[in-house]
Amino acid sequence: MNKPILVVTSRFIEPIEARIDNKYEVRRKADGTPFTRAELLEASKGADAILITPFDRLDAEFFQSLSPSVRVISTYSVGIDHIDMHAAAERNIAIGYTPAEVTDATADIAMLLILGTSRRAFEAQELVRKREWTLPRAGALLGWQITGKTLGLLGMGRIGQAVAKRARAFGMKIDYSDPHQLPDDNAGGAVFHADPLELLQVSQFLSLHAPETPATHHFVNAKTISLLPQGAIVVNTARGGLINDDDLIEALKTGRVAAAGLDVYEGEPQLNPAYIGLKNTFLLPHAGSATIESRTNMGMVALDNIDAILNGTQAPSLAKP
Repeated sequence: MNKPILVVTSRFIEPIEARIDNKYEVRRKADGTPFTRAELLEASKGADAILITPFDRLDAEFFQSLSPSVRVISTYSVGIDHIDMHAAAERNIAIGYTPAEVTDATADIAMLLILGTSRRAFEAQELVRKREWTLPRAGALLGWQITGKTLGLLGMGRIGQAVAKRARAFGMKIDYSDPHQLPDDNAGGAVFHADPLELLQVSQFLSLHAPETPATHHFVNAKTISLLPQGAIVVNTARGGLINDDDLIEALKTGRVAAAGLDVYEGEPQLNPAYIGLKNTFLLPHAGSATIESRTNMGMVALDNIDAILNGTQAPSLAKP
């Protein structure tokens, strides 16, 4: 019996690679480099499915040119903003994603960023690694204790709720804004703000957990930064496009924002180089889901989605336009 043909745009950890090789006839670039759009369309001719990552941008033009043989595309991510969902629906192509598998790992990274920024971890590391540690200099590295501070969460889905749970253990007060107010049992005492601009006014720490949409694109900008308490700290583990980089960088330079912890960037893997020169930034390379457990689960669910569609059964997690 012939195996279904799967186009794969990246390399994954060993358990995922083993399953791919066992169940599919695989098409991928031998040298490990990313597909260009033209190369991906060519590789997809006659294929049954495609396994992608957030770095693969599938717009309307892509779907218009895609081989009619492709029945399902599964993305190795919780986000689907890199896919034109309406164009996929018009072609009747199912889109799988992995919404539940990144929750704990990403929430851990958000807390790492909160702690790293508040305690000036980057500057402290530099002192030690550059052998510049002296008692007077170390004593000058005064940060901000998070106990008793208000953490504002823009977005209170799975990850936002997981961050809230962790932050409560550190004694933080939780406020949030989301299109939907949580039931009291889920909110855990967090204060709801229907207007996200009202949330900003109380957020000594602001952590972003919203999807990038036209409404949230560049949500953090000069105007919204002006609403934050003086010396607030901004953390982003969601999508880089939620932040206007130039405006945040200016606020970091002037001290209007005390520090920023970033795991995602607009245009990544490239990022605004001005961030790198700032001492009050704590920067990570989109490592939110980078645990063995999370990345394994993500890959398995992504493949479960493909298997289910090709076999005519219920897929565990399909995205909707």
